[in-house]
Parts: sequence; structure tokens; C-alpha cells
Amino acid sequence: MMAAIWAGIDAGKTHHHCVAIDESGRRLLSRRVANDEPELLELITDVLALGDEVTWGIDLADGGAALAISLLLHHGQPLRYISGRAIHRASESYRGEGKTDAKDAAVIADQVRIRRDLHPLRVGDDIVTDLKILTGRRMDLVADRTRTVNRLRAQLTGIFPGLGRVLDLTNKGPLTLLTGYQTPATIRRLGTKRLETWLRNRKVLRADQLATTAVEAAERQHTGLPGEKLTAQMVHALGQEVMALNQQVAELDKLIEARFRDHHHFEVITSMPGLGIVLGAEFLAATGGDMTVFGTPDRLAGFGGVAPVPRDSGKISGNLRRPQRYNRRLQRVLYTSALFSIRRSEESRRFYERKRAEGKRHTQAVLALARRRVNVLWALLRDGRCYELTPPTALAA
Repeated sequence: MMAAIWAGIDAGKTHHHCVAIDESGRRLLSRRVANDEPELLELITDVLALGDEVTWGIDLADGGAALAISLLLHHGQPLRYISGRAIHRASESYRGEGKTDAKDAAVIADQVRIRRDLHPLRVGDDIVTDLKILTGRRMDLVADRTRTVNRLRAQLTGIFPGLGRVLDLTNKGPLTLLTGYQTPATIRRLGTKRLETWLRNRKVLRADQLATTAVEAAERQHTGLPGEKLTAQMVHALGQEVMALNQQVAELDKLIEARFRDHHHFEVITSMPGLGIVLGAEFLAATGGDMTVFGTPDRLAGFGGVAPVPRDSGKISGNLRRPQRYNRRLQRVLYTSALFSIRRSEESRRFYERKRAEGKRHTQAVLALARRRVNVLWALLRDGRCYELTPPTALAA
């Protein structure tokens, strides 16, 4: 008879803790190991020596756990992922209130032993791995840009509220203007014509409109505010920061597109209305691109947080709520792409309007559309065909 073993790894940045149990839940091994290849290989060897068949569980899918995951997968070991939230909730049903790495590792091992719905981790596609890195970096840059724009707007409002009110500080033209002129007095002295020439020399589109808008705002404020000179310097510096971040995002978008085009699902994913280069790449990064991992479109929708879950009790039934456990990155992709598709696809717009007519709020209607689109995208990826307004089966009929 084969001896089955379950091993749980509570992953950390510098060290991991592993606990191995048998089918009765008895601990066979409990060890803290450094996040270092020799120690991890020794751990794998020792755990494999405990039984004939080992199933592993881990609470991180990347980051500090990347080395351990790669070693396990390259050794052909079945590996399951369980989220930190799930471990925290499960820990409440185990004896003792204390929280230690050893206890968390034991909970992971036991959950892997008794559950059959945990997400399997597999050897990653090199393209998908690159897209995870690139899209993750893009999200960081976009967040940095948003914070910098907010600081820029706050500083400008402190010395020149009229100009801050009429400028879109995410566009190149207004940012270029603020790298040169920040106060009402300097803009008034320059005048419309000279400001327009200055902007044109820096390749700003619709320089005449921007110059007119800026001078009109300057004519409405003749009062210099406290700290104006120093704040103007801050506005100048922040404007340059935003422009530099815009350039970095643009360069990253080119890298994402080039890598995404190498993936065999590129044409299928981007054929869906609302799923462009960046959102399509983020979809691959969040899902891995292998739909067989999820088994059904329902599980993919649940993983992406667009499938409502029942909350029935007693005589109350049909009570649905939004799930609390889902991949927030994937939900953002599914929701945003559904939002874009309303403007770009007549079919999506009709579905959205029908849901609104049924009394659903805007967010509910978009989520319903996103859920429906998961089924369509699933079928396209399964069949390896691009989106068509009229499916092939309908044409055949």
C-alpha cells in the first residue's frame, strides 16, 4: 500500500517553514529552512523519503516562494496554492490561538490533504512570466504617476487655482506648459502669441487653444499668493516627473506588446471587443493562459470575482452577494474590458442596457456583462478561434 504524505510550506522572504503529515494528520517533519537552493533541495529529499507519494501546498505563488516553487515543479512534484486569507480562516478551526510559522505550515498541509478545490501550480510559460513582470512594473509606474499628478494639482491649485481647474494634467500639452510657466504674472507677461510659439516649438498639439486658455486664466488672477516662487519651482519639477513617467509607461507598453504578440493566444484574446494590448497581457499574467487549470468558465469567473455567490439562510433563497475571495487584478481586467466593450460593441451595449432596464445599477450591469464575456472568451480560447459577431454555429444553421 502506498504511503501518502502532505507537505505544507509557510513561505517567507528569507526562510520557509515546512510541515509534513500523514493521512491521519500526524506530523512527520517540521523544519525551518533558508530560502536557499541547497537547503530546499535537502528538504525535498527528506520529505520524499517519508512516503511514496507527496502532495505539496504553499501560501505564495511568486515573490519569495519563486525558488521553492521552481524546484518542486522541476522535480515533478504536485503543488497546490492556498491563499493567506484561506489559511487565516482555516486556522480558527484548529486547536490553539497562537500563530506561528509551524502552525501555518501544518494548516496548509492539512488543508491540502482534505481539500480538492485548490489551485494547482504548474511550470510557467516564459512569455506569461515575462508579461507578469512587465505588467506588474506598469501598474507600479501608473500608480506613481497618479500620485505625482495629484501632488502637482495640489501645488498648482495653491498658487494658480484658475489654471489648475482648466488644465488636464495627464496630457503632454499642459505638462509642457507647466515646465516653463507656472504663475499668472509670467503667463500674462508672455502673452498669447509668444506662449503659442513657445508651445509649438515643443511640438504641443493645439498650441493656440492651450495658450488662449492659459492667458485667460492668468487675466482672471492678479494677486500673487504666499510661497508662490517656491511652489512654482515644485510645479516645474513635478511636471517634469509626470512627463518622465509618461515616457517610461510608453516604453513599457512597447515591450508588453512585443512580448504579448509572441504568445499563441494573442490573436484570440485581442479579438474580443474591449480587450486590447495591455488588458489582454494582464489577463494572461493573471490567469497563466492555461484554461484547463480552471476546468470550467464558472471557476474562471469565480477566480476573477465576477460570479455572484449565494447567501441563503432558512426560508430566504436567491440572495446573491459579491464574492470576497478572488483575484483582484483579474477582476479589474474583466470589469474594465467589459466597460470598454459597451462603447465599442453594439452587442455589449444592448446587453448592458437590458440589464439597466431590469433595474440593475451601473456596476451590477457591467459585472453581469463581464460574467457573460468570460463564457465567450473561454470558448474562444478552448477552440482557438477569434471573436466573431455571428458564431460559426449560427452561420451553419
